[in-house]
Amino acid sequence: MRKLKSFFYLLCNLAIGMLPHTAKAQTSADTIAAFYRALEQSIVLVRNENSLIPLKSLESIRIAYYDLNDERGSPLEKTLAKYTNIATPELPDGLSAAEAILWAEQQARQYDVCVWGIRDGTPDETLPAYLRYQFLLRSLLERKPGIVVSFGTGQAYQFFHWITKARTLIHSQAQGAWAESLSAQAIFGAVGLSGKLTYDLSSDFSAGTGLSSAGGLRLRYGPPAIAGMNETLLRDSIAAIVQQGIAAGAFPGAQVLVARRGIVVYHEAFGHHTYDGLQPVTTDDIYDLASVTKISSALPAIMQLYGQGRLNLDAPLSKYWPALKKSNKANLTARAVLAHQARLMAWIPFWRATLKGNAQYPWEKGWQPSMRNTGAFKPRTFAAQRSKAFSVLVTDSLWLHKKYKDHILDAIKRSPLNEKPGFVYSDLSFYWWPEILPRLTKTDFETWLKREFYHPLGAFTLTYNPLRYFPKNRIVPTERDTFFRMTLLHGRVHDEGAAMLSGVSGHAGLFGSANDLAKLLQMYLNGGEYGGRRFIPAAVLEEFTRCTFCSEGNHRALGFDRPMASYDHSRALYASSASKRSFGHSGYTGTFVWADPDNDGLLFIFLSNRVYPTRDNRLLTDLRIRPRIHQVLYETLLTEE
Repeated sequence: MRKLKSFFYLLCNLAIGMLPHTAKAQTSADTIAAFYRALEQSIVLVRNENSLIPLKSLESIRIAYYDLNDERGSPLEKTLAKYTNIATPELPDGLSAAEAILWAEQQARQYDVCVWGIRDGTPDETLPAYLRYQFLLRSLLERKPGIVVSFGTGQAYQFFHWITKARTLIHSQAQGAWAESLSAQAIFGAVGLSGKLTYDLSSDFSAGTGLSSAGGLRLRYGPPAIAGMNETLLRDSIAAIVQQGIAAGAFPGAQVLVARRGIVVYHEAFGHHTYDGLQPVTTDDIYDLASVTKISSALPAIMQLYGQGRLNLDAPLSKYWPALKKSNKANLTARAVLAHQARLMAWIPFWRATLKGNAQYPWEKGWQPSMRNTGAFKPRTFAAQRSKAFSVLVTDSLWLHKKYKDHILDAIKRSPLNEKPGFVYSDLSFYWWPEILPRLTKTDFETWLKREFYHPLGAFTLTYNPLRYFPKNRIVPTERDTFFRMTLLHGRVHDEGAAMLSGVSGHAGLFGSANDLAKLLQMYLNGGEYGGRRFIPAAVLEEFTRCTFCSEGNHRALGFDRPMASYDHSRALYASSASKRSFGHSGYTGTFVWADPDNDGLLFIFLSNRVYPTRDNRLLTDLRIRPRIHQVLYETLLTEE
């Protein structure tokens, strides 16, 4: 075992030991930041053939991670998984040379890039245990681009002389959780590397060796100190407020994510999926985002098309959707509807129109707004079993007629406009965008969103109808519906209107994790760029996040919510310290996102299922959980000279 060669190595290991533990809170923010930066310098890019890292095109590359120390769930593995889908195949033991080659050929067909993690063996080992996989590593490196990440003294280079077959070699002279996390971040270009070896790694890589790689391309993960935030105040205050909400019954569980300067400095889960306390919330759980869908699905698509000159905000929407012609909405513009300034009704409870004994539309005589599902539906609306005609799944025992979508769109078209102009928050225009946008893109709405945004961002949990892709136990349930669907809504959209549109709409229906949602919001904060890719022109983000109808008393931007002219303690869901240029949105199920470009890109994401078991619970708002947590973030900002 090679001895440590420098005090610098010891310093980096001290940083590793301090950062995740209580002792870190006793150290000044400046000291923590200095340790963290020293740790970054201890990680060396030894080789990077054909500039393999930072990895690009996350939508099209299949990545596998192999841990030669058999450490499942290691910090290296967990951090890699924050950026994209990562497969973690088992490493088979005891294979013959021929069997190892067959295994490598099979892996090479399945994956485009293979990442290997290797840590120094224990001091009492004559030969490290990971050597039993040496022929697997060699066989696969000969067949597929590989990234080898090693930690410690470089022991692996003594035993694996052919390790240099890997196209990319990263060596961390320190070990521990943060060293592994930073190494993974470097692979995706979140952290840039510029460190040099302080000792000889092998005859090929002597002291002083070290290449540079780009950083700042994607979200980083680090301690609050490096983002200029007080960690103790941040952690203690957020935990106290969230736990108060759980104890009061405002929600059974929640998670909070905080980022600043493009660095996720806090992401914690609290409570349980439901009040039975059986399943704890985890940070990779998937939530029904409710109206946060508006700024996460339809809006990025609209912004991109506007930036490409394919959509005119001030042209009549009937230009793009002829169905609106000869209606009272023929001359409505995208600018007006996105700012909720178009005199549209707030919403229409479409499902109630399917009940026998009720009028077709709310504005017609005979409409009863309080009717509940008695199982007596009008013909050609709902059926209890699936058939060719009734093919739209709402629940396992409720199927909508395949053509009822036309009735919904017709209802919006025929609905009266509000008598007075001015701001009225409305869902209705967002029902249109999944119909309008495919006419411009020539691609299905959801397919286009995933191709153009979610998958290139590495945000693979952002999806409609998540049960198609994820196990139910990873999805947080919402309401126990006792008036329409008569079941617990778990993995199916909470919003009734979106449910009647196969779960896909511009106003609701999107699900996702906080980490993936943060990637989309960070792209907005970056002026439309993320991962080295331009998604939306910066000028378009400026246009869409400014107050558009301020002179008419409407504080909203285009799609986004913004701070009101004067802070209203009783209505605001954001912090009183949020800047005038900040923007975000809330969701009915208990979700909230807010981004502040004037405070170094301060980002706040709060996810909960406050509607469990009933939407009648308003304690989340009454206790001001979200604005109080949001305000804490501003109070943790450190004054920097």
